[in-house]
Amino acid sequence: MKVADYLLQRLREWDVEHVFAYPGDGINGLLAAWGRAEDQPRFIQARHEEMAAFQAVGYAKFSGRTGVCAATSGPGAIHLLNGLYDAKLDHVPVVAIVGQTDRTAMGGSYQQEVDLLSLYKDVAAEYCQMVTVPEQLPNVLDRAMRIAATRRTVTALIVPADVQELDYEPPAHAFKHVPSSLGLPHYAPVPTDEDLERAAEVLNAGEKVAMLIGQGARHARAEVEQVAELLGAGVAKALLGKDALPDTLPYVTGSIGLLGTRPSYEMMRDCDTLLVVGSSFPYSNFLPDFDQARAVQIDLDPSMIGMRYPFEVNLVGDAARTLRRLLPLLEHKADGAWRKSVEDNTARWWEVMRRRAEVAAEPINPEYVVHALDALLPEDAVLAADSGSAANWYARHLRMRGTMRGSLSGTLATMGPGVPYAIGAKFAHPDRPAIAIVGDGAMQMNGLAELITAAKYYGEWSDPRLVVAVLNNRDLNQVTWEMRAMQGAPSFLPSQQLPDVRYADIARSFGLDGVRVERPEDVVPAWTRALAAQRPFVIDFRTDPAVPPIPPHATWDQIKAAASAVLHGDSDRGSVIRQGLKAKVQEFLPGNGSRP
Repeated sequence: MKVADYLLQRLREWDVEHVFAYPGDGINGLLAAWGRAEDQPRFIQARHEEMAAFQAVGYAKFSGRTGVCAATSGPGAIHLLNGLYDAKLDHVPVVAIVGQTDRTAMGGSYQQEVDLLSLYKDVAAEYCQMVTVPEQLPNVLDRAMRIAATRRTVTALIVPADVQELDYEPPAHAFKHVPSSLGLPHYAPVPTDEDLERAAEVLNAGEKVAMLIGQGARHARAEVEQVAELLGAGVAKALLGKDALPDTLPYVTGSIGLLGTRPSYEMMRDCDTLLVVGSSFPYSNFLPDFDQARAVQIDLDPSMIGMRYPFEVNLVGDAARTLRRLLPLLEHKADGAWRKSVEDNTARWWEVMRRRAEVAAEPINPEYVVHALDALLPEDAVLAADSGSAANWYARHLRMRGTMRGSLSGTLATMGPGVPYAIGAKFAHPDRPAIAIVGDGAMQMNGLAELITAAKYYGEWSDPRLVVAVLNNRDLNQVTWEMRAMQGAPSFLPSQQLPDVRYADIARSFGLDGVRVERPEDVVPAWTRALAAQRPFVIDFRTDPAVPPIPPHATWDQIKAAASAVLHGDSDRGSVIRQGLKAKVQEFLPGNGSRP
């Protein structure tokens, strides 16, 4: 047995089923071992190492298991980095296995020799090791798997090419040998009784309680609902926690922050008490003023506690178990006025979203594209959104319900993970439909090539549905509107304008299916056709770049700055001011549409 053979065997013993990877001579020993192991665990071939890392992240996010990716030395290892940083910043467990030049060539400025220990020092700061002798392997691999899972982070294993080819020798019962063992401990810390009592005192004293939950509360849905009912609280969701609680509950105000909803903004503006569960939401300016609310935080990670807001009580513990111990200490709030105001604001918001989606655009309003999907979504759908204005519409128009799952690049906010996330999701849940909502910038950057990956593997999925919706507005739209609203600058066309690409035609050339949609009346039929397709399907929606992804907290000064920038820099787009301001004004109109 070679070292490479043992490495794959050990991965199988860790129940790793897929390794998202791209080949290269720095891992030739591993590739040969994969052949001897009859492709177990499965080698899932991406088109690019960055996409392999994104697929591992998507797999980890949607399966709850550790994602594993692999790449060759030098450029392959470098290409993994963006996807690995995505995992690190979103607290997702991923293990990277990378090759390295032979030990005999190290330090000799050899081909593809990169100092990987230094390169990976930050992204895999919790654990990054190079295997130099066979006896070292089991301990290093086991620790990489265990640390990634328990600390929800990235770890890295560097294996020189010549080491992969050595005969495997296990660690001996000897001095300076380190034995190892398999297995992942399950633990769930909970706070002390004293801390729980202090938290209950703060929450019971409040009259207007707001809750903010993140992905750390995903497994505590029942407990969050019980706490919200007792406290009469409204619940906002950080974007990574969009699927942590159904949007069908009337007191769930939806997303918060730059891509958030107006009722979330209003709830934080008006509350007197804040309870944050499983979220490290970074934008403190969207939380209550610092002297406005008493606050409690619950988080599993001690290093993430006490940030973002001057919390009065910080509870380190598992969300579900901590809330279960907190519940008996909470008092029911009989006055329902606060809850009613939250629910009224939320109901009004969904009506506003409907009206915004109905605003005419040229040729199609992107808000209508995503709003129309909401009613058609299967309740077991897995959703991925890319960074850019597509993330705005995902955050605001899609209502999570049933067993739906959804995610995007939250903290890194990188372009390009939408399609590979969806592919990773299909390997996590081959029996569920996956949908990626991406902008044309991200599709041109990364998505097109990964359609080849989807074409290669979709026959293995029990449910072949993978829908890629491209919001094709020929513009890098999010940055364009940020320039207008924040800098008062017109769009700089050489940087922002994109060529028109016929995405559906390309999909069909790969053996997939697709359609281009250029009229509003064709939007729903296109979604219906795609969701019934027996192969991956690309919808090329020709959308209007004039519909602004302006955040709910935008001031009229920022809106006027955006309009002025358009007027002076984009006079050829006469509909921009009209459509942008009309869409924004919808948020301030009463329910009957009359002038306020």
